[in-house]
Amino acid sequence: MARRWRGLVAGLAVGGVLAASGCATFTDQPKDWRPQDQVTPQAAPEPNGPGGGTSGGGGEQRPRPSEIPPPDGCTDFDPAVIATCLDKVTAVAALPGDGSDPTAIVGERTTGRILRVKKDTEPQVLATIPVNPAGDGGLTGLALSPTYSEDQLLFAYITTPTDNRLVRIAPGDTPKPVITGIPRGATGNRGALTSDRRGALLLATGDAGNPALAGNPRSQAGKVLRVDAAGAPAPGNPTAGSPVVSGGLRSPGGICASPDGSMVWVTDRGADRDLLYRLQPGKPLRTAAWSWPDRPGVAGCLAVPGAVWVAMSRAGNLQTLPLADDGSFSGKPVVSMADEEGLGLLGGMDLVNEQVGVLGTVNKDGGKPVSSDDRVVTLVLTGGGGGGSAD
Repeated sequence: MARRWRGLVAGLAVGGVLAASGCATFTDQPKDWRPQDQVTPQAAPEPNGPGGGTSGGGGEQRPRPSEIPPPDGCTDFDPAVIATCLDKVTAVAALPGDGSDPTAIVGERTTGRILRVKKDTEPQVLATIPVNPAGDGGLTGLALSPTYSEDQLLFAYITTPTDNRLVRIAPGDTPKPVITGIPRGATGNRGALTSDRRGALLLATGDAGNPALAGNPRSQAGKVLRVDAAGAPAPGNPTAGSPVVSGGLRSPGGICASPDGSMVWVTDRGADRDLLYRLQPGKPLRTAAWSWPDRPGVAGCLAVPGAVWVAMSRAGNLQTLPLADDGSFSGKPVVSMADEEGLGLLGGMDLVNEQVGVLGTVNKDGGKPVSSDDRVVTLVLTGGGGGGSAD
């Protein structure tokens, strides 16, 4: 039977107690951390059913899970699903919009295909980039140009037989290398890519299986790079002429900026636990804002006022961390989309706007795929901070 959405979080009261996940820890919190009791909890996202997706609601009531038939081949009857029969959707870049009819650009890790997807529309292949998926590499990062409305450029982070690199894709053209020579290893090739929402790209790179590279300022492995559309160091970087803004990563799964660009978060699969860092340009990534000793496989993330969402590619759930104004977390994660309530293993994520997100699945990467996997779905982000409403 297909994994299906259920109603997620209901009745979260202002100042109420958040549901405990049982797996996260405060071990890596700063010593002066303390709960922020006055912060309004942020609800977990709801699937985006017909007619919904914007603040204010007003759409049709979403069917109960028991009313949703299992997938039939590539046909998926869940109204949240906008694309089916893809392969390991590790990278997602959403096109901005009002959320009523989301469109996304998605990347398949092992095939190197980049597709444009939208509900009730056949996925359109925009490019196929030769990649080497060995050592957790392949096509692992995808982002729109910071000036996408003007130039229609896409950027992807890929693994080749000789290196990891950033490439640029123009409409109707072959992919062009932008940054090459990022170390490639037997492991640690995974990366993540996003816009910093202030005119530059942020690229998180793995350590190529060599932890020493993450701390080596002369290496681009294990780093967060901030570059312009030509791959040059972006203006305002901590060190003029250098793309490096921070280091200390091992195997990043996602990087996300808040809508105003004031906060940036990066997920990482550490040696003994999974980690979520808040990026502080010019400072190494040493103290995690949150950690998971059970290593659920942190992947893509979303950041909006009041919360950070992290998708899990091993545990197969989504975890919502309530966020205080000072950037600390005010409670344990709320776990949703788990087991039969979810869609299995989760991969890339991106924001359409503050109320709507887009999420890919990676069930063909060690999960239990159904006939319509892998899929892309839309989420309505509800509760305090985001201001949206569930259908």
